[in-house]
Amino acid sequence: MQIRQPAVAGLFYPANPNELANMVDGFLAEAPAGTADSPKAIIVPHAGYIYSGPIAAAAYRKLEPLRERITRVVLLGPSHRVGFFGLAVSSADMFHTPLGDIPLDRPLCEQLAGLPQVHRLDQAHTMEHSLEVQLPFLQRVLGSFKLVPLVVGETTAEEVAEVLEAAWGGDETLIVISSDLSHYLSYQEARQMDLQTCHAIEALSPETIVYEGACGRNPVKGLLEVVRRKGLSAHTLDLRNSGDTAGSKESVVGYGAWSFN
Repeated sequence: MQIRQPAVAGLFYPANPNELANMVDGFLAEAPAGTADSPKAIIVPHAGYIYSGPIAAAAYRKLEPLRERITRVVLLGPSHRVGFFGLAVSSADMFHTPLGDIPLDRPLCEQLAGLPQVHRLDQAHTMEHSLEVQLPFLQRVLGSFKLVPLVVGETTAEEVAEVLEAAWGGDETLIVISSDLSHYLSYQEARQMDLQTCHAIEALSPETIVYEGACGRNPVKGLLEVVRRKGLSAHTLDLRNSGDTAGSKESVVGYGAWSFN
């Protein structure tokens, strides 16, 4: 059995299971309660929890009413460590976190690996945090689920959209896109750029997201292509930056949370 071990436990979030569960539950408790709206997809940030955890929780709280319905999570995030073209699927059987093991949906992973833009590339997953930091939130808000993890490299919105279409499924499948927004601007500059990105997401307008607007722009753009075709709506749940949570206002990273239904 091949298990992908955590790379940023103790760095981006607590390595102690009790501390981690308490931290995630605390963020969720402070977020607005879930509603009758059932998100098919969410966009969430992926920084250290003290910076982006409260923003991510705004989206994850919406999943609480779907705890028993969602049995598969298709998770896409940008590559920060390894350069490659296309999307990278893992050959692991499990992804481990301090909260336990998450089984992969191997049949769907193999199906997606049949697409020309999808590659089996474990080194893209080994040290990547953009997917990993989402897992404890998913473990706390969902019941039993299988994971389809995809690290996104240099690719087009249409190539990502094709993968998402193939993995879309029904009510049992949740799509999670992991992305931060602007990086290392002043507080006011970041607010202005992040608001532009927010408007592009709300308008389902991937072509108006600029390169500097989101590190996960490729998976975000692919999602927007698909939800536009399927007639879903975007809902902004939170839009802040590290200067609002736990960092200096001199140089900040932007974070946002959106749901789509």
